[in-house]
Amino acid sequence: MLAAERRDFLLARLRSEGKVVAKDIAAEIGVAEDNIRRDLRELASAGLCTRVYGGALPAAAAAADYATRIAVAPDSKRRVAAVAAALIRPGSTVLLDGGTTALALAAALPPELPVTIVTHSVTVAAALVTHPTIEVQVLGGRLFKHSAVTCGAAAAEAAGRVSADLFFLGVTGVHHRAGLTTGDADEAAMKRALASRAAETYVLASAEKIGAASPFAVLPLSGVAGIVTDVPADDPELRRLVEAGAHVL
Repeated sequence: MLAAERRDFLLARLRSEGKVVAKDIAAEIGVAEDNIRRDLRELASAGLCTRVYGGALPAAAAAADYATRIAVAPDSKRRVAAVAAALIRPGSTVLLDGGTTALALAAALPPELPVTIVTHSVTVAAALVTHPTIEVQVLGGRLFKHSAVTCGAAAAEAAGRVSADLFFLGVTGVHHRAGLTTGDADEAAMKRALASRAAETYVLASAEKIGAASPFAVLPLSGVAGIVTDVPADDPELRRLVEAGAHVL
């Protein structure tokens, strides 16, 4: 099998199985394991997979820059946002993460809904400026431009003074083995800090995030109350998530 054929084979296996184990693939197609590892390195360099110990997982399309992510799966994000908005009760305090799905949730909030939204996202805060009944509190800190959110010690310290009913978490990958992941270590730490300040955390998972993985772990599946997504019920990765104990809305 030629190198290009091996890489196509690996990508197809990632799509169908949600993972690749280097030693198993090497034995299956009769090539040296080093060859498979080299193929996976090249695929990872091209942004086509995320390498993990012993193999690889599907790469997260949501890891692109913010401007690009705005155009990724907008209908899916609107559907997820509509379900998430229905979880918010009048008078509650809600932590809202950054990202384009969180921005869709901000847009989906009913104009008559009286709640307090606490966010470290400058775009989410700006989107709520004209909302007539929502009080907005913004957590300050160093601006992480990739996601237009604040991170770092100041932001984490500010989050520590919040007690919220709900936290809507944005990630770039939701995978039955890797859990909930994102592409930056500092951003992952900030997400954990926010999750620790809410009674319940729900993941905003538009279709492109299901079955994908990024390099930095945010939380295990057991660390959230549910995953809000619009992927079909018969999606193979969705079934694997449910089998791993995830609650899916």
